[in-house]
Amino acid sequence: LAEESPDSAYHSHGSSLEEEAAERMDDEEQERLLSYWQSVGRGHQVDVPRDMAEPIQQLTRNNNPQERQTIPFTLIQRKEKLGDLLYEKRQYGKAKWACIKMKEKQYEQSICLGFMKLMRYICEQNSSGLYLGITVPIVTIVHTNEAQSAMTQAVTVAYYLPEVLQDEPPHPFDSDIIIEEWPATIVYSRSFRGITNEDSIMREINLLAAILESPELCLRDTFIIAGYTNPAAANRHNEIWFLQRP
Repeated sequence: LAEESPDSAYHSHGSSLEEEAAERMDDEEQERLLSYWQSVGRGHQVDVPRDMAEPIQQLTRNNNPQERQTIPFTLIQRKEKLGDLLYEKRQYGKAKWACIKMKEKQYEQSICLGFMKLMRYICEQNSSGLYLGITVPIVTIVHTNEAQSAMTQAVTVAYYLPEVLQDEPPHPFDSDIIIEEWPATIVYSRSFRGITNEDSIMREINLLAAILESPELCLRDTFIIAGYTNPAAANRHNEIWFLQRP
């Protein structure tokens, strides 16, 4: 057998040290991200389990604008006043979504728990065994009473499947996640920032209803909250969507 040269032994030992250091940094990053999400979760009375560490890390690493796919739509109209955008009228095409129904006591609990389940699906817990890629926005269907004065507890959190997966979506391992095909829809969208809870959502619903020229063209008890940042983000970018009647 050929003897290992001191030089090759050094490089072999050096590379193993580098691998150990990289692994240690990887573990530290996982712990830091998990700890942050757990801290945010406690603020909403949501327990973030340890098995979320890897999906959180994977999603965080891929959460730059180049990696995210925005859900395609056709802009029909922009309504402005004194240079400020009041709302946009858009058409979204027929598409498949991964959906999960939630019914927690508080809206924030529902979206956090629903989003975590969808994260697991996106991060390899699916029949393809692959990371599916993040699309934005993640949307939540909410319902109010007919008078639009209060929200119901039942919501649906949904993830738009990337274009390359629309024809054959990977099957979720979680039986609570259902793949649904949504019809083409016209929406009226208005942007807002900050937390999303029952009070802020009802405020945005009433605000957009007052701005629209013909709110009667839209569904009166079903709305969508579109989130462009994850529930743990400090300053969230959201939209309220009114759905035009079919």
